[in-house]
Amino acid sequence: MSDPQPNQLNIELSEEMAEGSYANLAIITHSHAEFVIDFVNVMPGTPKSKVKSRIIFTPQHAKRFMKAMIENIGKYEAVNGQIKDLEDVQLPLNFGGPNAQA
Repeated sequence: MSDPQPNQLNIELSEEMAEGSYANLAIITHSHAEFVIDFVNVMPGTPKSKVKSRIIFTPQHAKRFMKAMIENIGKYEAVNGQIKDLEDVQLPLNFGGPNAQA
């Protein structure tokens, strides 16, 4: 096994973090010093939703993240076709699942 290169970043991913968290809403706020992105999983028929993850960026890192997302969406669409905006997609209110009964 070779030693890491001098400028190579070694990133560890725990099993728990590798599972990820699903989010279908991102709420973005900012101040002069930071951007805060709250990722939320909103379920139909549920009056309250919890923030699943909060990421805080400096303005410079927020801009780098935006550029990386634009680049990666472009690569995705080149292979898979254009992603339609949610406004262009007709989703049923129950997201295709049965209505919950209590």
